[in-house]
Amino acid sequence: MTNTITALLLGDIIGTSGSRALFIHLKDLIKKYKADIVVANGENASDGFGITPDLADQCFTHGVDVITTGNHIWQKREILSKMGETDRILRPENYPAGAPGKGHCLVPVKEWTVAVLNLQGRVRLSNVDCPFKTGKSIVKRLRNDTPIIIIDFHAESAEEKEALGYYLQGEVSAVVGTHTHVQTADERILPKGTAYMTDLGMIGPSASIIGFNREVALQRVITQLPIKMEVEESPARITGAAVVIDAETGKAVSIERIELQSNY
Repeated sequence: MTNTITALLLGDIIGTSGSRALFIHLKDLIKKYKADIVVANGENASDGFGITPDLADQCFTHGVDVITTGNHIWQKREILSKMGETDRILRPENYPAGAPGKGHCLVPVKEWTVAVLNLQGRVRLSNVDCPFKTGKSIVKRLRNDTPIIIIDFHAESAEEKEALGYYLQGEVSAVVGTHTHVQTADERILPKGTAYMTDLGMIGPSASIIGFNREVALQRVITQLPIKMEVEESPARITGAAVVIDAETGKAVSIERIELQSNY
């Protein structure tokens, strides 16, 4: 199909292991899926918490077009000035007014424009503004510019993620979740033409507990002590989805789950 674009949507980048795997394999993934735009969640890229300007620049250099984030974006304060320089590093749109940065951007792709919107859930996360009302309002505005709209919904609850997918189906091209670091196998096209997946997973160490050191994570769970999590250092897997979108209508044509085990 000539009037389509392919979006490569990747899960949370976790620490050095995840960043290394992304930088090594991204060009091959772009080539394999003929991706026109790459969106990756970078909120855990720097030691598992936040992202630095240098890491963001490296992501862009290696082929990422838009970096989405979530609740950990604020943990590397130096990224705030970088967010003021580019609209390609997003924070969730539904943080209250006055929060630094932007929650959406427009990206030229071939002869079309793609909108990327970042939202955050409220179940077991901060009590930010309503992602449903905020999402509906921003999507209405974005549709004046383009029918091709991709949403990264950074949320804990599968129920909340599915609810947003159905709430905005037909108005956006894709609603994909991030945050849990566990890839789900429920990728599908909703009845009104929106691609949906509860969680893209992560770009992070395979031999880990959601990307973090197993011994430390086990100790936290068993003792219930607030021990600081540490990123595991082991070969990473890359997970996400490739979504083909009809550029004229903004409807999703297909969604394919991606998983690649790296040797690095």
